[in-house]
Amino acid sequence: MAIEIKAPTFPESIADGTVATWHKQPGDAVKRDELIVDIETDKVVLEVLAEADGVLGDIIKGEGETVLSAEVLGTLNEGATAAAAPKGEAVAPTAEAAAPAAGQDEADEQLVNPAARKLAEENGLNPAQIKGTGKGGRITKEDVLNAIEAKKSAPAPAAAPAAKPAAASSSSVALGEGDRVEKRVPMTRLRARIAERLVEAQSSMAMLTTYNEVNMKPIMDLRKKYKDLFEKKHDGVRLGFMSFFVKAATEALKRFPEVNASIDGKDIVYHGYQDIGVAVSSDRGLVVPVLRNTEFMSLAQIEGTIAEYGRKARDGKLSMEEMTGGTFTISNGGVFGSLLSSPIVNPPQAAILGMHKIQERPMAIDGQVVILPMMYLALSYDHRLIDGKEAVSFLVAIKDLLEDPARMLLDI
Repeated sequence: MAIEIKAPTFPESIADGTVATWHKQPGDAVKRDELIVDIETDKVVLEVLAEADGVLGDIIKGEGETVLSAEVLGTLNEGATAAAAPKGEAVAPTAEAAAPAAGQDEADEQLVNPAARKLAEENGLNPAQIKGTGKGGRITKEDVLNAIEAKKSAPAPAAAPAAKPAAASSSSVALGEGDRVEKRVPMTRLRARIAERLVEAQSSMAMLTTYNEVNMKPIMDLRKKYKDLFEKKHDGVRLGFMSFFVKAATEALKRFPEVNASIDGKDIVYHGYQDIGVAVSSDRGLVVPVLRNTEFMSLAQIEGTIAEYGRKARDGKLSMEEMTGGTFTISNGGVFGSLLSSPIVNPPQAAILGMHKIQERPMAIDGQVVILPMMYLALSYDHRLIDGKEAVSFLVAIKDLLEDPARMLLDI
């Protein structure tokens, strides 16, 4: 029995998705709950799993094609076996597989990824002449791209023997081509969405940034003193700097509710909770998973959750729920060496805190020059909602809490 393989049901905030990768090809055996295909959306990559044991039949939506919520992606022949699949009626293309006079070229068509076949046809290539590196000799999209590049570069070496007197100029042309290599790749949905939201933020709000600096020595001394005991007490969770910043931001958000609010049309929405997004870099781009109710989280819970989000971001496993919402965001450009920057607010939030590199600098303390580990802080905010006084006071509150961590425990 043929079962329809459908795209997941997308939330209202997501209109459609793109078929990222087919992990199985027509004729492959599939186990129940085995990953078949990835769907990339504006926020996360969604996995589509097999509903039953069987063999993958037709692929209706190839890699790179746009799909709607719950749209049919392909078929799964429930109960079939891989050995019987090439003779079955559901393996695409059925007519070519069944034709007695098809020949080797049409047999090779069976081993071409649908997206790869489409790409080959668009570039005037015969899939039968492309060497496949995929499972069972299947021709993948990468194989076609390599063949296209080989086709483009083929005329250059061929021209050399035909014009031996001009060998010197041919050599110089080849050198020039090597020095000016270009590669064009489509922008991922996540990258496109990030670009769209950044432009939207800068054009739709009155964004302003205020700066301050914080002496990190008290936090660094506290961390050095207790990090081993902390890690042992909390089952391997490491004590970093981010948990202190999250706790300091949480306390400051309680004192300045405007910074924790958002604008909805002509209304101001004040949130009675603190959900802080933490910007995490991944291969797909910048993602911002959210720590829920940080007012109730301990330092260990914050560190453990951030570490888990980092692992999920690297593996592309962040869920839609983990990426949705947030009343405030913290971005740490310091891990990449940034000394100072102006972060862009993540709408509909009203503010974002930027952390930066810790650097030793000479500071004047009680008339004496002291070398201290300092960090610049940046708070970008929506001036339509937050006045300069509140923004500056909010950032000073974070500075005071970090320079005297006991304030967070004593709530002063």
